[in-house]
Amino acid sequence: MLMPKRVKRRKQHLLKIKGKATVGNKIAYGEYGLITTEPGRITNNQIEAARIAMTRYIRRGGKVWINIFPHMSVTRKPAEQRMGSGKGAPDYWIASVKPGRVLFEMGGVAEDVAREALRLASYKLPVKCKFVKKSDCEEVQGGEVNEG
Repeated sequence: MLMPKRVKRRKQHLLKIKGKATVGNKIAYGEYGLITTEPGRITNNQIEAARIAMTRYIRRGGKVWINIFPHMSVTRKPAEQRMGSGKGAPDYWIASVKPGRVLFEMGGVAEDVAREALRLASYKLPVKCKFVKKSDCEEVQGGEVNEG
């Protein structure tokens, strides 16, 4: 399960996700990628479920890169506890993603295999995603893919 080894502050505020991705919006390692088309928060369990779905489909062939990491904690108070007495304990970890962010990359497999594997992975995620190739996505500006 993905989570940070150490953090400076265990409890933090959840911020609004505004704008388009300016960092992590290019395919850096593989030949194919999965990018988000809407903002959202992805939990560590959802990232792991998507990774398992991809690697099972490609039967451990090729290589998969995960480009997001759940840095932010989400806190929750125990059930049936009275109001007040501070903020709850960390419950799970999330990664905030903006539109245009490359979530997963894949290389070393055929395009149809990569397309199907990334489609299966996108079903596990709470945001809408799109399959892109490195050749189609040489210049990604402000989260929008320039095709043509």
